[in-house]
Order: sequence, then C-alpha cells, then structure tokens
Amino acid sequence: MTEAWLALAPIAAGMAAATAYLIKWAAEARTPLRAATVTFLLVMMVAMVGGAALYFADPGTASLVDGLWVASAVMSVSVVGVFLAFLREVQVRQQGGLEGPLPLKHPRSFVASVIGLVLANELLMGWTFQVAAGQAVVGTTWLNVLVGSVNSPWFLFTMAAEMVLTAVLLRDRLPRAVQVVLIAQSLIMGLSPPALSYSLWVDLSIYIASAAMIVLFVYLMEFLYRHRELAPGFSTYIVRMLSIYALMMAGLYLWFAYGSAAVFALSVVLEMVLFFHAVVRPEGLDGGPQATWQLRPNWAFGVLASIFVAEVFMGALLDAQVSGGAFVTALPTLPLAGNSLTVLENAVYNGFWFLALTTGSTWFLAMMGTEMGALVYFKFRETRSRETRVQLALMMGSYGAFAVFFPSIYYALVFPSAASGTAVPVLGWSMGIGSAPLAVSVFGVLLATYLVVGTLTVLFGRRVICSVFCTAPLMYQGTAIDSMKSFNRSSPLARKYLSSRFSAAYSATTSVVMVSLVAASVLSYLDQAGTLAVTIAGVDPTVFLFALYFSVLWYVMFVTIPYTGNYNCVTMGWCYTGTIAQAFGRIGFFRLKVKDRDVCRRCTTLDCAKACPVGLVDMPGHFRSKGEFRSSKCCGVGDCVGACPYGNMYFYDVRHWLRSKLGLPGRPQPTPLPMARSVPSVRAQSSAGRTAGTVPAPLPSAPRS
Repeated sequence: MTEAWLALAPIAAGMAAATAYLIKWAAEARTPLRAATVTFLLVMMVAMVGGAALYFADPGTASLVDGLWVASAVMSVSVVGVFLAFLREVQVRQQGGLEGPLPLKHPRSFVASVIGLVLANELLMGWTFQVAAGQAVVGTTWLNVLVGSVNSPWFLFTMAAEMVLTAVLLRDRLPRAVQVVLIAQSLIMGLSPPALSYSLWVDLSIYIASAAMIVLFVYLMEFLYRHRELAPGFSTYIVRMLSIYALMMAGLYLWFAYGSAAVFALSVVLEMVLFFHAVVRPEGLDGGPQATWQLRPNWAFGVLASIFVAEVFMGALLDAQVSGGAFVTALPTLPLAGNSLTVLENAVYNGFWFLALTTGSTWFLAMMGTEMGALVYFKFRETRSRETRVQLALMMGSYGAFAVFFPSIYYALVFPSAASGTAVPVLGWSMGIGSAPLAVSVFGVLLATYLVVGTLTVLFGRRVICSVFCTAPLMYQGTAIDSMKSFNRSSPLARKYLSSRFSAAYSATTSVVMVSLVAASVLSYLDQAGTLAVTIAGVDPTVFLFALYFSVLWYVMFVTIPYTGNYNCVTMGWCYTGTIAQAFGRIGFFRLKVKDRDVCRRCTTLDCAKACPVGLVDMPGHFRSKGEFRSSKCCGVGDCVGACPYGNMYFYDVRHWLRSKLGLPGRPQPTPLPMARSVPSVRAQSSAGRTAGTVPAPLPSAPRS
C-alpha cells in the first residue's frame, strides 16, 4: 500500500495543479473559443480518469481496452466544440460584424459545466485512486460508493490542494478578505477527519480544524465590524459558506458518533460547488452596489444562526472526542417511532436536551469564550476609558472562571456524583434557592451568594452581574455583536422596549419568569428535603429551568438579535438573574452623571443614546434636566461614556459617595471640554442675545464615535 501511495501521490498532485490552472483560465475566459478550450481540457481529464476507473472496476485486458477506447472517444467528441467555436469566430470576423473579441453568450452554462466537470473528475479520481491504492470502497449501493469516494483522501486532499492553488493563482483578481476566506476554506477542507482512518489523524484534525474554523469565524465577525457595507456577491457568499459549515459540523458529529458520513460528504460537495462557482467568476464577489448589512436583519440572522449551529455541533464533537464517546451515550435518545405526535414529542425532547447539554458543556463554553473573547479583546484595544478597560478585563476573567473552570472542572472534581447541570456559573444565583441535589447541603452557601452578589450590586450597580459576572456580556460586548445594537432601533419588535420605562410586555415577561423561578426553587428544595418527588422532563425543576432559560432560550434570543435587539435578556426582562440584580440595583448608588449639564443641553449628536446597547434613548433628556441618569435597565457597559464626543459623562457609584462624605476630591472636573470653556453657557448666551439682538453660537461639531 505504501508503494501505491508513493506512486499515486505525484499523479494526484499533478492533477490538482492542472485543475487549478484550468480554473484560472476558466475565470479569464470571456470568449466562446476560450471557454470551449477550457471545457475540452477538463473533459479530457475526466475521460482519462474515467478510463482508468473502467479498468480498476474489473482489472483485465478487456477492461483496459474498453477504458482506452472510451477515453479516446470522449476526447475525440469533445474537441468538436473547440473547432466549432473557432469556425464561428472566424466566420464572424470575415463578415466584418465583430469589433473586439466574440462575447460568451451563455456564461452561466459555462460556469455550471466547469463545476460539473471538476466535480466528476474528483469523484472518479477519488474512487479510482482508492481502489488502486488497495483500499476497499465500502458500500454496495451507488450512494455508499459516492460517499466513500468523497470522504477518501484522494478527493479531500486533492480538492484542498486545488482550492488553495486556485486562490493563489487568482490573488490579483480577488479582494484581500475574499482571498483569506478562500484559503481558510481550503485549509479546513484539507483537515477533514474522515480522510484517514488513523486515530492520530482523527484526533489532530478535529482539534486543528476546529481551531481553524474558530479563527475564520472571528475574522469574519471582525471584518463585518470594520466593513459595515458589503458587496452583494460577497455577503451572499458568506451566508452560504457559513450555512455549509453548519451542515459540515453536523455531518462530522454524525460521522464520529454514529458512523454515518453521508451528511459530511454532502457538505463537502456543496462547499466545492460554492467555492468554484465564486472563483470562476471572481468579479461577482466584489461587484454591484454595496449595501449596509446592519439594515438587513435577515442576512444578519443567517450569519448568527449558521455560526451558532456550527459551534453547537463542533462543541458536541469535541466533547465526544475528549470523553471517548461518553458524551454521546449520556444524551437522551427516545425512539422516533409510533404515531406522528409521539415522534414529534420524542424529537423535541431529544433535541432540547442535546442543545441544553451541549451548550452547557466545557468545550462549547470554552470555544464560545475564545471566539467572543477575541472580539472583546479587539474592543479592549480600541477603548480609551480606563474604567471600561478594567470592566472588560474583569469580564473576560469572570467568564473563564465562572463559565468554564468552576462549573465544568472544579465542581466536577468536588461533586463527581452530582447530576449534569447542577454546577452553575455563580452557585445558587442562576439556579435559585433549589440548586437541585446540592440544595440541602449548601443552603447557607446559596444565601451567602445572594448576600455577596446583592451587596456588590447595591454598591456598584447592575453591571456587577450584567457586565462582569454573567456569561452573557462576553457574548454581547465584542466588536461585531456590539455593532448589532443598531437593531435595537431598527427592529419593530426591539423598538417596543426602547427607553428606561417598563412596558406592559416587559412587566408581564418578568412576572412570568420570577414566578417560574420561585416555583421551581421551592419544588427543588422540597424534593431534596424528601417532602415531594417532582421532576420536569426527567430532571430536577431548577435544572430544567436553568436548561430552558440559559442553555436553550438564551441562545435562541442571541441568534435573533436582528429581530429582538442586542442585550435582549436585559431589554425584554426574561433573564431572572438580571431581574434579581435589577431589584438590588434600585436601592444602590450606581447612576450615570455628567460634568456639565450645559454641554448636554447644547449637544446635537445624541451619541450616548446611540451607543447604549440596551436602547436607553431617553438618557440625554435626563442629563439635560437633572445632570444624571438612573435606570434599573442600565447594565453599565460603558459604551455611552466612551461615545460622548466631549468626555462629559462618568459612572457614579459608592466610591464617589464615600469620597464626598470624607471630603476627598472625587467629582471629575470638566477640564477636557474645550467647547464648554470657549462657548458661554446657555443662560449667558440667551441674556447676551436678548441684549445685543444676536443668536447664540451653535455647538461646535464633533466627530462621531
């Protein structure tokens, strides 16, 4: 087998290079003659591989002759198209009816033929080389043979080589971002775990390909943040590619967990078609009028949903890989049999717990933390406010501690027999009083948790939870996701929750959420005390409630940001953790203050309100009338402080209160306000205007952040 690999590998490499050059020529073909020439060369390659396939299907003299005859016949027929195109061009030129090259009449048909021929060539080569290398092609049906051919190293590795060579050859015709994406696609294709059956390859390829995909996702999200306007071709390509990656990760999980490689093979073929369709006509990626993606909620939803689905199956794959299959066996799998209602109920049950257990797993949380944490780091580098930088650093550290280390590692060691889902970011805070099997033994710890976190909230505001301790702010405050706060004002649903007032819908939601928390906590405690024996979906009530709100509903709301707005856990009031923090915050010190109310009265930018991730659009009015703003919806992200073009805002909490009580200097002075120094106050200008008959000077314009 080694000798066969050594003999076949150079041939495969040569064919990959030849195909890449043919794709380059196809991208440059704009006349019928050039298109016919490229088509002929591709048909010739397919014919040669097809002839070899006939021989290896039944090795012998007869099959060898048949293969040579078929290959020769196909090449002979295909060359007719080249001659016809040549004669047509000569005829038109002789008639004098052509100025410049003869245009290609059917470019879409040409692109489709190129893609089809490349795919046929790779499928035939995958099967032929696999048989020639002495590897049995598993399966008796044509579908099984096709899946085996796609998942062979001769298809996957050759296709990856063709993709990267094509991207390099077309580098002068591709924007830099497009080239980065195409090369990343080829790398991920080459790291396909089903390509080789060696355990070392499977292990390494799963880890490296997952890391490469995370880097690609981060790159795309940061690119969206930096480029709010996209060409329609490239924006469509992004959504389609991410959708295929969602399918690919689902296919990899099914292959690893259940041995079925059909879905993965389908995703590979779809990615190949998408890739070569783009590079054969690269101008389609960068042409057309650019559009602002922040005004396209359906497109933004497609991006978020595709990335999330890909990450769910990627996290499940990594958990299954690390646990040696224990993760898969722990998943509930009710049979999908019986009447339609039973099948539907069992499917929903299985899907609910698959999603809940995956999103609460170590690898998924670590992966999401890495991806979203990178976006937060980019924001950290841009932020100039020291207080906001400290908050971002504490937030990243809290996520690592409370979302990954303590619930997934520490408590698993301390309570090895505890049911999955009982270890939570802040013990007791998210799970309520019950906290499942740990309720009786750690009741005092739970109350202490409420006391400590509640005290911190009173002293420093709701941001202790909603901007630091909770896992949500890391997801929301990164550059790309933070830029989606524009949907708070553009979405019809999100606009209903703007401002600091509590709408009827908000009040109803919080009431339902808190009643469910209290009921689940009481039932859980009584269960553990031996008074009752109540379960929901087979688990403790608080475990189910936590899974429902934070492992399922939270992510549903996250991917629907384009429709529900950013930070919707705060704006809509469905997070009971935030609601409890809100109650403590009402009696606390935290608020937003301004150094000079006249600056706000004369400000026309309203940048503070535009930057608010929870849509507190009434903020400027409070600054103008009172010089401060206090709302239990405010979660202290700090974007408004950094967005103020005059540096006129600051956080006020217990630190400033203590300084004032102790007589220490603590109120920020309005020194960095040149407009306040150079322009008289509103009252002074009004008086001067009445005296001299002049109009008050306008506020100097300032660049928007």
